[in-house]
Amino acid sequence: MAQRCVPGRCFQVRLPAAARAAYDRGPATAETAMTIRVGDRIPPATLNVLDGGVKPIETATIFDGRKVVLFCVPGAFTPTCSERHLPGYVERHAEFRARGIDVACIAVNDAFVMDAWAKSQGVPEGMRMLADGNGDFTRALGLEMDATKYGMGVRGRRYALYAEDGMVRHLAVEAPGEFKVSSAEAMLAAIG
Repeated sequence: MAQRCVPGRCFQVRLPAAARAAYDRGPATAETAMTIRVGDRIPPATLNVLDGGVKPIETATIFDGRKVVLFCVPGAFTPTCSERHLPGYVERHAEFRARGIDVACIAVNDAFVMDAWAKSQGVPEGMRMLADGNGDFTRALGLEMDATKYGMGVRGRRYALYAEDGMVRHLAVEAPGEFKVSSAEAMLAAIG
């Protein structure tokens, strides 16, 4: 329950679980604005992939009953994403698969862009390239960033997470402008 006040009166409001968790953490700052944390379940959402046309895919299909590393890039075809982030996961994909871990890349881009980027980067079969075109899933995680001053609108922050059966077990969110903790190497080391 949360207390809401209007002039002259206050009342109790029942908040949904994600909102309640954010409320309990207090006012958002750069460090506390995230809503997803280790121990949380991946929120339900519909993403898209290109497979003979744009096809919706539910997060439950991606995560339930599986071990998954999901890494987010601010944008397909952008420098760090194309030169370092995605290539690292392409190069180390077999190591994740040998551990029984699926790998998925996500960006606030459309499915056509994600497919073209995958082809240009030689993404191996089995690595999912997920489009969060409207940023709904990114907002549900609380990992959006405002890139409007760069002409890119709202995008996803650079991060990687490891989930088992839809439960977040490790979360690595980059500081603005950095690329350290969300790399393929860092994730392999973190999840042992």
